[in-house]
Amino acid sequence: MRPETPEIRQPLRYGYTTGACATAASLAAVAHLLAGLEPDQVRITLPRGQSALFRLAYCRLTATGAEVAVVKDAGDDPDVTHGALITAQVTLRAALGIEFQAGPGVGTVTLPGLPIPPGEPAINPTPRRMIADHVLQAGIAAGYAGGFTVTIGVERGAELALKTLNSRLGIIGGLSILGTTGIVRPFSCSAYIASIQQAIDVAYVNGLAHIAACTGSASERLMRSVYSLPDLALIEMGDFAGAVLKHLRRAPISQLSLAGGFGKISKLAAGHLDLHSRHSSVDLALLAVEAAALGATAELQGAIRTANTSQQALALAYAAGLPLGARICSMARDQARTLLPPEVAVEVWAIDREGHAVGHAGFA
Repeated sequence: MRPETPEIRQPLRYGYTTGACATAASLAAVAHLLAGLEPDQVRITLPRGQSALFRLAYCRLTATGAEVAVVKDAGDDPDVTHGALITAQVTLRAALGIEFQAGPGVGTVTLPGLPIPPGEPAINPTPRRMIADHVLQAGIAAGYAGGFTVTIGVERGAELALKTLNSRLGIIGGLSILGTTGIVRPFSCSAYIASIQQAIDVAYVNGLAHIAACTGSASERLMRSVYSLPDLALIEMGDFAGAVLKHLRRAPISQLSLAGGFGKISKLAAGHLDLHSRHSSVDLALLAVEAAALGATAELQGAIRTANTSQQALALAYAAGLPLGARICSMARDQARTLLPPEVAVEVWAIDREGHAVGHAGFA
């Protein structure tokens, strides 16, 4: 989970992806190896044409080639790799082109469904293109006609990977080298949404018929207890219900279980697809209206409208014998149904703060 952050008045500082850092380190290693240069910084071109300057932590020859390290700077984004050393070891080889290898801290892909095939180091397509473009151009400039082996590593990468979804995606032994633009924008949702999409793709390609998208660990525990699902079927969606529902148009798995806290499920029932408090709020008035449809008295409706939390509103309804949780789950299922292809059956579960089920709408 991301740590709490203080209010910041000044603009947030952007940073650079692991792919950009790996490109800078690879380029400097080639310059050191072929031209004898020992730069303390190197400039690269990012995928959208911007120029970026990177300072080098070290630049040295090895027994087989050259090795360079760059300190990952994620700016003001709470990235797990912020401050880690991204290393590139470059050696020469007779065959043309680039061979990529996973160094310490970089994972290996073991399952189909990712943009990199099984058996390959987890270096995504855009970083591969960036590294290849810069390294091959540097080789041409130095009059070198052969190819290169590029080994990318991440300091403490195997440890840091435990904080990511890599193991569920079949990426074993370390982190992925990522980035489509080369730039990390603080608190961007794009990386999280991309991980959700990749998790769905891996489940789909590996033939899973049923996945469970959960807002957090408590709802995930519920899904494990109800269905005994494998890790590959458990999608950590956080607040991004919309990302799950929209991506299933491209990877239509047969059954989808959505599970989350009652408050977040009530937001989905109200039509919100981003369930974070920055973007949507619990609609207590809606809960009161739905309680009324179940037979709530005017007094109870008023109490629900003025409740402090959605959980308190739910408790008031349950004390009166009204199945508000099930009704809200049914509404959330109807909202999800509008975004899913017809071949995907969906159910919704809501839990309380202790992780107990307080509402369920079955597959439809």
